[in-house]
Amino acid sequence: MWSTMQDFPLTITTIMRYGADVFGDAQVSTWTGDGARRRTYAEVGERAARLAGALRGLGVDGDQRVATFMWNNTEHLEAYLAVPSMGAVLHTLNLRLFPDQLVYIANHAEDQVVIVDGSLIPLLAPVLPQLKTVRHVVVVGAGDRTPLDAAGKELHDYEELLAAAPATFEWPEIDERSAAAMCYTSGTTGNPKGVVYSHRSAYLHSMATCTGNAIGLSASDVVLPVVPMFHANAWGLPYAAIMAGAALVMPDRFMQAEPLVRLIETERPTVAGAVPTIWADVLRHAKEHGSDLGSLRLVPCGGSAVPAALMRGFDEIGVRIVQAWGMTETSPVASVAHPPAGAEGEEEWDARISQGRVLAGLEMRIVGDGDVVLANDGEAVGEVEIRGPWITGSYYLDEDPGKFHDGWLRTGDVGTLSAGGFLTLTDRAKDVIKSGGEWISSVELENHLMAHPDVVEAAVVGVPDDRWQERPLASVVVRDGASVTAAQLREFLSGRIAKWQLPERWAFIAEVPKTSVGKFDKKVLRRRYADGELEVRREG
Repeated sequence: MWSTMQDFPLTITTIMRYGADVFGDAQVSTWTGDGARRRTYAEVGERAARLAGALRGLGVDGDQRVATFMWNNTEHLEAYLAVPSMGAVLHTLNLRLFPDQLVYIANHAEDQVVIVDGSLIPLLAPVLPQLKTVRHVVVVGAGDRTPLDAAGKELHDYEELLAAAPATFEWPEIDERSAAAMCYTSGTTGNPKGVVYSHRSAYLHSMATCTGNAIGLSASDVVLPVVPMFHANAWGLPYAAIMAGAALVMPDRFMQAEPLVRLIETERPTVAGAVPTIWADVLRHAKEHGSDLGSLRLVPCGGSAVPAALMRGFDEIGVRIVQAWGMTETSPVASVAHPPAGAEGEEEWDARISQGRVLAGLEMRIVGDGDVVLANDGEAVGEVEIRGPWITGSYYLDEDPGKFHDGWLRTGDVGTLSAGGFLTLTDRAKDVIKSGGEWISSVELENHLMAHPDVVEAAVVGVPDDRWQERPLASVVVRDGASVTAAQLREFLSGRIAKWQLPERWAFIAEVPKTSVGKFDKKVLRRRYADGELEVRREG
């Protein structure tokens, strides 16, 4: 009879214990604006035990949902560890959602407890009376708590709860397939949908993130999750950092360019993750002020396509941006764009501007009309489908069979797969522009436009056209103090794209509207165009 290895559950409890026991001296720092307050992993482990005991005292004794309404800080990390490890489910609430969406997801998830940062009370208080299942509100830090009184919930102070709870907790044995956390999609169409992460999926995602083909974390790293902890578990960076024994630097509410640059210069992180719009602002500030970002060895960047111009700009100051791709449904990191060994010049850049190669453990394919699986030849264009142990197989209490196909997740992204396994997205299925029967990639147009030295942001959408069915409308944000015309931008694009793809409609705007997760909100641009709110110029 064959012997087998030990069947040991893969849980967040295991990650927490490992970090607290083996790397107990590693630090978690939370930026205050002037400096940092610090705790060790060992101290965070003890406080997580106290939090679990306090929550048990509030009646959390099963898989009830415990919501957080917080910034990226040490207390949020304590909830990340305590709530799943005690057998409950962590539900991170996106503080940038519209109030009606916030009410919907909290009620849909049936949250029992909300842990809220004191500075965010003004955002939570107006919706709190509508959160039907919430019984307890735990306030972290300073803030006027008076607005919470009218909601009829029991109010508690975070530090007082922890001080009154035991320093140890008897962590239960947990089925690795049970729910650990949940996050709702940004709800670009209809209501947001709940994605539930199991202990197993979070553990395996963390392991994959630590590999060299992803971010390659180790105990010598200092990790700065700029991406909010209410966005798909901050891309899994907190759990991966603890698994690797890497120190963590939390930016709290200071996610703008100037404080971020000061934080980086002071705390010297080696890895930092955020969306492209954040890094574009950081790069401009760093170049204007001669800032030193040299501690960063790697900047994973995602959420939307990373312009080559942004990567080149960081290359000039000695910082490497690597493009990562994923979505809430993929936990979220699914592929990372490291160039092949020995790649140089055009081959290297072709790889860097792609969405990279799928991580070990996942499978990816391109599917065309009639669900025909297309060739991995870098030419065939279809919808990206993906499957694997940290890819969701369904939404929470929400049937959406159109998103799932024979065990594969339909991502809604359109692109190609090369023979070497590199994914290149050409668009979201809903954003690709069909002009005269031919497809135009809005992402490609945006990347070329943002390579112009005077263009800060550019978003392209398809708008109705009597002759061609659809044509591209380019909405452009110009750098302060610069002046550029539509004719000049068309000339800049000439030679980079086919002539028939050149936009004739142009709008110069102050800022591209963003979704709650920092992506360009193209539905808002389409609505503004349809309502005549944009001043559109014709050129060409």
